[in-house]
Amino acid sequence: MVNNGGKASSGDIYEEPLSPAALLFQAPNFNCHIIAIMGCKTSINPSVIKEGLQHTLIKHPRFSSKLVVQGRKKKWTRTTVNVENHVIVPELDPKMENPDQFIEDYISYITTNPMDYSKPLWEVHLLNVKTSDAEAVGVFRIHHSIGDGASLISLLLACTRKTSDTEALPTIPVQKRGGSSTATAGWFCWWLLLAIWSAIRLIWNTIADLVTFLATVLFLKDTENPLKGGPGVELVPKRFVHRTIGLDDIKLVKNAMNMTINDVILGLTQAALSRYLHRRYAKHESNNTLPKKLRLRAAILVNLRPTTGIQALADMMAKESKGGWGNWIGYILLPFTIALQNDPLDYIRVAKATIDRRKHSLEAFCTFSTAKFVLYTFGAKVAAAIAHRVLSNTTMAFSNVVGPLEEISFYGHPMAYLAPSVYGHPHALTIHFQSYVNKMTFCVAVDPNVIPDPHLLCKDIEESLKVIKDCVVERGLIEDDAAQV
Repeated sequence: MVNNGGKASSGDIYEEPLSPAALLFQAPNFNCHIIAIMGCKTSINPSVIKEGLQHTLIKHPRFSSKLVVQGRKKKWTRTTVNVENHVIVPELDPKMENPDQFIEDYISYITTNPMDYSKPLWEVHLLNVKTSDAEAVGVFRIHHSIGDGASLISLLLACTRKTSDTEALPTIPVQKRGGSSTATAGWFCWWLLLAIWSAIRLIWNTIADLVTFLATVLFLKDTENPLKGGPGVELVPKRFVHRTIGLDDIKLVKNAMNMTINDVILGLTQAALSRYLHRRYAKHESNNTLPKKLRLRAAILVNLRPTTGIQALADMMAKESKGGWGNWIGYILLPFTIALQNDPLDYIRVAKATIDRRKHSLEAFCTFSTAKFVLYTFGAKVAAAIAHRVLSNTTMAFSNVVGPLEEISFYGHPMAYLAPSVYGHPHALTIHFQSYVNKMTFCVAVDPNVIPDPHLLCKDIEESLKVIKDCVVERGLIEDDAAQV
């Protein structure tokens, strides 16, 4: 880390202390970075990208501030940004033999290089090489202390415009809330009873989840399994593999079973992990089967900050203001059911039950509040040690991010897909889902020493969706015309 003598340069115009969460992500054993892989439908013009960044992203204070250390204090210091120092354009052979393999190797390699703390903690790599799903690839690498993943992805999307209307920002779906309705006195009594029962469930579930969380901090570990990393896994270079599946197929299952996209995604992921683990255990275990009562949990980071709209983020960059920004995140420990189900739809039903149970809990809010208290009271080192222990005692990280409804362009470059991920946390497996128009791209980040065949795991996810969709269609759970979606 560069100290810079603890003094701001002549280009520095303001200083701001790091938030407690930013300090957490700067801890040596919790040094997390966000990766965003952006496939383009055309070759990339570096000059156009640099000019676009100069007028948008760099205007955001976090992307034009470097981290300065003065003794034991760390602060963001606004500085003059030279975009040339942040945009890397390597010379590549456009006729290379295996471009997909090269992209994976390249991204894995850049994650081994530490960030340069003499400048703002972000960079973008422009790779003009044609792959199986894009004409060129851009790779953003951003230190997690700059902001939470959801906000950073939204900020990147605020730099894009609709391909059909170069002046219009992308449209991101928002969750609709039910409106209020009038009710008779009788219905009010029932409503009151349901509200009381719901409050009791909420309190009970929250207490149970917090006890489990505390037990995980102290002693409760996931079952040792072929997906779980060992000590020091956060320091191992990760491998990032992505695939794209049909969002329409996911919606078909969702509508047929009257569930949510999250339910379907979690269900097909459980199905894929069950297939993968069954195969791994079959190779190494004498009983040739999955262990019973396998405890396997995913740590999910939940953004608790009210969602900042794309338009608000665009205005934020135009006005060079920080607005509502930073890391407001809480943890949820989500149990995965690992088993070979006779009925493929049971994977979705079990997933829905798991998610519905977590919706009636304040676990994320309570873990955020507790982490904030620990940060302010005991400091970032203690908070990082607790976060590291929680993640080390679980198996994987998992998330799903909603993307644009229509095709978008990044400074005039039509986008084929967006695949975000993260590294630097103590997990050997991280799975991120990102929707875009009628597609869903998932990115699998693995420790290759633990999971040497990530492409096979991706294939399991693809096959699990196909099996579940075919089952829905064969059972006639959808209308004939919907089956053609």
